[in-house]
Amino acid sequence: MKIYVLNFRSVLIAALVFVFAVCIVVAAVSLKTEVMDVFNSQKELPIYSVEVPEKKLAITFDCAWGADDIPDILKILREEGVRATFFLVGQWAQKYPDSVKQIAAGGHDVANHSWSHPKMGSLGSDAIREELTRCTDFLEQLTGKRTNLFRAPYGDYSDTVIRTARELGYYTIQWDVDSLDWKPEITPETIRERIRSKVQNGSILLFHNDTAHTAHILRDIIKELRAMGYSFAPVSELIIKEDYIIDFTGRQKKKQN
Repeated sequence: MKIYVLNFRSVLIAALVFVFAVCIVVAAVSLKTEVMDVFNSQKELPIYSVEVPEKKLAITFDCAWGADDIPDILKILREEGVRATFFLVGQWAQKYPDSVKQIAAGGHDVANHSWSHPKMGSLGSDAIREELTRCTDFLEQLTGKRTNLFRAPYGDYSDTVIRTARELGYYTIQWDVDSLDWKPEITPETIRERIRSKVQNGSILLFHNDTAHTAHILRDIIKELRAMGYSFAPVSELIIKEDYIIDFTGRQKKKQN
């Protein structure tokens, strides 16, 4: 009788251990599945930067408010031999059509920054289509060229924004170096230091027109970047047009065969 009790206890313990082990295995498999689902999910990302072998980058400007400094910005770019990319809000272009034509005449990219500057991440696909199409149609009327570059206002995007833009034929462009030039309290040296410390091959730099400092320090920034060995290209020439991937950091890379 004593031996039977000991064996029963051993069997019970073994059964409990087995059940516990099975639970651990099931939990591990479930966790692995959840992790793989996350990695395999197609989270949409815009292009933040581009993998290029040479020290090349793009200077971009978002134009949504005033236009008084556009002539100075264009003059500096022309004298320094730099072509940039201007993301224009449609309503801004409607208000300053001559500025749009001057930008295009300078050989710069005239790109889409939405029609009315909304937070597009909260919009449905129909509203997104309207914002993009209306802006591009108007820019084409002014310049005779149709853009395929788009940047969401405030950098606010969603999977729906990027997918809808792609369906319409746009490359959605973000940035990896933000000058923060729009901040009232920022100093010229802080802007320059941000750029010097963050820039890399294939960087896309974000500036705005109608700010306190940008037009005044743009020439110095260009010269500093040149001294660091960088050359300049508009976004339309920096990005990879086909057979590419965008990694989890938003860096666009040539797809490896």
